[in-house]
Amino acid sequence: MRVVACRVELMSDLRIREARPEEHGEISALALRSKGHWGYSAEFLEACRDELTFDAATCGSGLMWVVEQDATVLGFSLVSGESEDGELSALFIDPPAIGTGCGRMLLEHTLRAARAAGFTRLELDADPGAEAFYLRFGARRIGTAPSGSVPGRVLPRLEIALTE
Repeated sequence: MRVVACRVELMSDLRIREARPEEHGEISALALRSKGHWGYSAEFLEACRDELTFDAATCGSGLMWVVEQDATVLGFSLVSGESEDGELSALFIDPPAIGTGCGRMLLEHTLRAARAAGFTRLELDADPGAEAFYLRFGARRIGTAPSGSVPGRVLPRLEIALTE
């Protein structure tokens, strides 16, 4: 019962905005914490550190958004690409905020913003634990992709159509 009340309170004052370059350290740390939500070992997370580190230029690109509450960043997303076909390069939620609706709110915003920017579809490599989340939003599996951090590891490759 307490968790439900917390979720309602959390959703009431969330805000989404563009990420700022100076937030790159905070955003990178959040990405690593979020990855850890899936129960990976410290060694695995260390292997992912470079791939989950975002520089100031990326954070200030205009294609990265954060969801925040009371000036605290709870999650972020990143779209990349220059044509109609883009990439959902990142979507991470801080573990205490997972399951509160932050991820849904952020993904819906990201998809709208990508559509407004001219993208007609986004592809992404999903963490196996997050695949079901994306499927609920209309993503479909189009194959697999090698992990950028761990040799021999394979990730679900998904596609989200942005046409209405």
